[in-house]
Amino acid sequence: MSAGLVLAAGEGRRFGGPKQLAVVAGRPLVEHALAALDGLERVVVVLGARAEEIRAGADLGRAEVVVCADWAEGMGASLRAGLAALAGADEVVVLLADQPNIGRAVVDRVRTAPGDAARATYDGAPGHPVVLRRALIERAGELRGDAGFRGFPMTGVECGDLADPHDIDTQADLEVVRR
Repeated sequence: MSAGLVLAAGEGRRFGGPKQLAVVAGRPLVEHALAALDGLERVVVVLGARAEEIRAGADLGRAEVVVCADWAEGMGASLRAGLAALAGADEVVVLLADQPNIGRAVVDRVRTAPGDAARATYDGAPGHPVVLRRALIERAGELRGDAGFRGFPMTGVECGDLADPHDIDTQADLEVVRR
């Protein structure tokens, strides 16, 4: 089974509120990430801070919601929670909820890479999505802090010709992406 995982648990401290609900091109950021995973068999979105506000303010469609109680620990906690919900998946495509310009074409390209894990690169710099296959999915329990699977070997797949990977961490970032 191929699945998608959207990490959307952060509190948006630098943004000043739930950035998952910031609107770009007519819809909340989290909806952009979910659209990029359309066509996968299952999709999980991990929420944490302000989970109910995000549920109420965005159309999460067919995505299964997992609320990560330990969201403040960092990305590792969100990944553990999401991958636990997707136990048994052969492949999981991981996206962040704050990168609205990453679409289905990037997801499709990274999924073609061989090996246990692959990640999009943009002009050589590592980014998202990240594709994890069974050998790494089974190691999710080892994740701690905010590092995710950094340090694990991954095949880089250049996607700079397909998308602008800028993420939105602040109100100023939002204005740049809206332009």
